[in-house]
Amino acid sequence: MFYVERNAEGRLMRVQPTEFAGYTETLAADHLDIQAWFSSEAVEVSLKQLQQSDLDMVRVLDDLIQLLTSKGVIRITDLPPAAQAKLIDRTQAREALGGLSRLINDEETGLI
Repeated sequence: MFYVERNAEGRLMRVQPTEFAGYTETLAADHLDIQAWFSSEAVEVSLKQLQQSDLDMVRVLDDLIQLLTSKGVIRITDLPPAAQAKLIDRTQAREALGGLSRLINDEETGLI
């Protein structure tokens, strides 16, 4: 079930799996309008942009956590065990590639 908002012409403007302010109706996942929405090129491009943004944010958060731990603001042991394991794995992978300096592109101005 999807919650949708249509414009005056009946075109889908927004589709979400949860209720949102302004939704005008609900449609089943197998409804033709829902299938067309999720197969449209515009949605695909937006999803790719969001996915790239997520990857960029992971990098920012990784750098931020490294900075905060190196300055003693937080300790890695302050984080949940699963987060600790992921950060340790990333740190080891980055060190294997030569540390932070080799991962920053020339056009980047700094860590953050």
